[in-house]
Amino acid sequence: MNSIRVCIIDDEPIACRKIQGMLKDHPEIEVLEICKNGDDASTAIQRHLPDLIFLDVQMPGIDGFAVLESLKELQKFPHVIFITAYDRYAVRAFEFHAFDYLLKPFDKKRFDDALARAKTELLQKSSESYNRDLVTLLNEMKNPVQSLDRMVINNRVVKTDEIDWIEAQGKYSLIHSGHDADLVREGLSDFEAQLDSRKFLRIHKSTIVNVDRIERLHPLFHGDCQIILRDGTVLTVSRRYRGKLNERLGKPL
Repeated sequence: MNSIRVCIIDDEPIACRKIQGMLKDHPEIEVLEICKNGDDASTAIQRHLPDLIFLDVQMPGIDGFAVLESLKELQKFPHVIFITAYDRYAVRAFEFHAFDYLLKPFDKKRFDDALARAKTELLQKSSESYNRDLVTLLNEMKNPVQSLDRMVINNRVVKTDEIDWIEAQGKYSLIHSGHDADLVREGLSDFEAQLDSRKFLRIHKSTIVNVDRIERLHPLFHGDCQIILRDGTVLTVSRRYRGKLNERLGKPL
């Protein structure tokens, strides 16, 4: 692909200028149009049929998902790099369906990484497969699963805010809340899908933690680190999950 034709869609002029500036290092990118609202975006995409769009999710009036809904009659969707301020459900959906997104505020490295993956997908992924994945995402966003604020644990109703951390025990999970530790017949992935991702974060393949319980951080070797909870519990954060914890706490580990 000699040229990648792009539309930028964001209601914030500063964000549009930032994306334009970062694209200057990519001479193969041709910016076709910059749109500041959903109506203009739908019209521009149908007129230009771009290869790739940078699409802000949260816009007044017609938001980013509504823009994509309006394009369902197209035979081929453009590839999308979503742009979002933190939206727990949208981010979870993007990650689950392997769509690239930029979480505001994003830096040049994160931008270049997302663009590199989009270029690879444009070359390797069939339009039929991409269309199918995008429609699945849109359908999910129209019918979001709400996170739980309480759950029944071994016949006891527990507010999710009372949970400190959860650890995997084979196919089971051990839920720690205060002085109690309850073994339940659900895996960590089940809890990850049900709990509010603004409050609960996976930090290891075998651990989910309530971020409000984190008191201190302790870096280790090889990119791992430890967190110390308010009750003195020490948990390991694996390198794989460290980036998400960085984003949540707003500081490097």
